[in-house]
Amino acid sequence: MAKNIHEIRDPIHNFIRLDSNERKVLDSRPFQRLRYIHQLGLTYLLYPGATHRRFEHSLGVMELASKVYDIVTNPAILHDTVRDEVPQFDSFYHQYWRQVLRMAALCHDIGHLPFSHTAEKELLPEGWNHERLTLEIIRSAEMESIWKDIKITSDDVAKLAVGPKYFRESYFNNWEAILSEIITGNSFGVDRMDYLLRDSHHAGVAYGKFDHYRLIDTLRILPKEEDGSIEPVLGIEEGGLHSAESLLLARYFMYTQLYFHSIRRIYDIHLQDFLKKWLPDGYFHTALLDHLQLNDNTILTELFRAADDVTLNGHDPARRIVNREHFKLLYQRNPRDVNENPDSAKAVFKAACNKFGKNNIRKDNYKQRGNGHEFPVITEDNQILSSLELSDTLKNVPIVAVDYVFINPELYQDAEKWKRENIQTIILLKKEENHE
Repeated sequence: MAKNIHEIRDPIHNFIRLDSNERKVLDSRPFQRLRYIHQLGLTYLLYPGATHRRFEHSLGVMELASKVYDIVTNPAILHDTVRDEVPQFDSFYHQYWRQVLRMAALCHDIGHLPFSHTAEKELLPEGWNHERLTLEIIRSAEMESIWKDIKITSDDVAKLAVGPKYFRESYFNNWEAILSEIITGNSFGVDRMDYLLRDSHHAGVAYGKFDHYRLIDTLRILPKEEDGSIEPVLGIEEGGLHSAESLLLARYFMYTQLYFHSIRRIYDIHLQDFLKKWLPDGYFHTALLDHLQLNDNTILTELFRAADDVTLNGHDPARRIVNREHFKLLYQRNPRDVNENPDSAKAVFKAACNKFGKNNIRKDNYKQRGNGHEFPVITEDNQILSSLELSDTLKNVPIVAVDYVFINPELYQDAEKWKRENIQTIILLKKEENHE
């Protein structure tokens, strides 16, 4: 007898289960492509175990989304102010939206480019990102036939998969906004939960670990005041607040220790440089057939060819990746210099370009926007308070901010000496110019 429930072993969630209808999505060509897209780009060159793919991450997000849905829609724990927003337990709509949420979670990354986020902003035409490609794929003819078989609507899947920020064609009612928040939310999105746990596991670091079992068990749909009106959002019981703190601290540490490790970032920059030379017109094509034919294996084949042939486009960045001859870190943001001049890294970058030539210098910067540290908490005496009223920890989680300046390794020794002798002059001179 054919099985209707299919089990997949997973190092994070033990077993992930799908029914036969859901497996049609799993077996589709667009989703199977995710087997060949690294979750963390070229991070495996630094952390050898980080070879996991978007495929298993997407399965994990689906698994966690189901768990959160089953908890927060339990009628026994629904807050009275949001009860009318949630479909009646075990009704058709309750089961329908559970299925939609699972498929949206499964497909939330289906539009990713080769090597995930490595080169998205620089190498897609204006107005495009992986969320837009995700929408295009979910609505494609191939996927549309699967949604019809499953008896769910493609636009419902698309809305929840990318959220209000990227799906602007129609209004999100409160229920749809809550479901989308389960996947993409800043505070408790299961996309974040899975990637922190999974990336930590495969990279072999402990920074991303937190008690997700306790966290999920204490999630609730709660009212939150927003611009003078009350909206239902994901919040937490007071007993889960420490787990929520652990999640947000894990995110901070994973960003500072892994995602923005300087060597990991310079490999991303070299890959971007290669792709700008190798891709036609320097951009990825957005036509779905072209997009679906490209994966990490395709790029790596061309990268190794270019590394061995000085006449091919992108030879220099390709050989730096293949031969591990990456640019070295010359300067990074630090509190003392930032106090002297908030643009200290920019000043060093410009001075280094003037001294050693633009082709020999690269820069990288990132500053966190929106941190997801504020959410409603229901206390033991049934009050609803802001997380920032209850947690000094959340009030003091630092923002993630990095500024790096890299240099050609052949010039590193000279550049280090130059930096030591001139750093204060460079920073203070730039500061004075800004005040003129």
